[in-house]
Amino acid sequence: MIDPDELAAWLHLLHSPGVGREAARRLLAHFGGPQLAVSAPPDELRQCVDAPTALTLANPPDGHDRRLADTLAWCAAGPQRRVMVLGDADYPGPLLHSADPPLLLYLQGHAHLLSTPSLAIVGSRKPSAQGRDHAHQFARALAGQGWTIVSGLAAGVDGAAHEGALEAGGHTIAVIGTGIDRVYPPSHRSLAHRIAERGLIVSELPLGAPPLSAHFPQRNRIIAGLSRGTLVVEAALRSGSLITARLASESGREVMAIPGSILAPQSAGCHALIRQGAALVESPEQVLEELGPMTPATPKPRAGMAAQAMAAPEPDDPVLRALGHDPRSLDALIDRCGWDAPSLSARLFELELDGQVARLPGGLYQRRQAV
Repeated sequence: MIDPDELAAWLHLLHSPGVGREAARRLLAHFGGPQLAVSAPPDELRQCVDAPTALTLANPPDGHDRRLADTLAWCAAGPQRRVMVLGDADYPGPLLHSADPPLLLYLQGHAHLLSTPSLAIVGSRKPSAQGRDHAHQFARALAGQGWTIVSGLAAGVDGAAHEGALEAGGHTIAVIGTGIDRVYPPSHRSLAHRIAERGLIVSELPLGAPPLSAHFPQRNRIIAGLSRGTLVVEAALRSGSLITARLASESGREVMAIPGSILAPQSAGCHALIRQGAALVESPEQVLEELGPMTPATPKPRAGMAAQAMAAPEPDDPVLRALGHDPRSLDALIDRCGWDAPSLSARLFELELDGQVARLPGGLYQRRQAV
């Protein structure tokens, strides 16, 4: 379980007014971690954020104590509940290599599924009967072959995909657009409970967060980031599933679509994806051909953080050289490389973002194997 003081710092940072994900990344990279960031004086904070935001960071945001207490209570209420933060040793490599990996995730269920070969199956909330059947059948067949099926717990294609994976006795991950303590739609309450028992539920949103429309594109990037590829079953031209497909493509993942009638609005989005280069698939076997061997996701190189995260560690990096291959504390690293604590903490966090270093319980750091 995450240290309460560290969790308090993460919640302080991420819920402070004016601090979005990009600003939080700047602060974390500059100061080396959330605790150093939220305790820094405003004049130092202004190197990363504007003056009003720097002032608001001086004190915890409204509701901070209750938010922290509720989060700790939620984690303690079950053996398979936890908060995962960027830099944790088991943070999933495919998600780390996506363009915008979440800084903090709430997990309920079997967290090890985040590291298994995964396929996203997404589509319309109001599919045709045939579309629902396709989602169920493809998920059932592919889960039976060992693939973890990732979807969004929404009505329609998402729910059918989760059901198909569970029916096969396979694994499924639901990335939701509410707080992890809520179920949306309510009709999927039983399904959510089964996924929590046999699979995994994931949310980036704080406890109690409602199903706002802005939350779903945000969660779609996590669905795409976790998965080796994305299969779109049915989607209209304005479907959120096309956002998931675009994000998957931008992260170098496979994108596939099932064709349908040229007269069906539910198929127009799939046809658009195929025209843009998505693989046309008509059977689970063709999906397996597109995905290739069942190995951890290896995204294609791209500009930005994903490409940096895949870069091999530089052998002459002084921090990596001081770290070696055994877990070491910050104090031990200070002694070995001679850096001051703020500079070393900032460099360690950069290496965490690059996927080269993992932060372990007890304040230890260890070099991470390349994904």
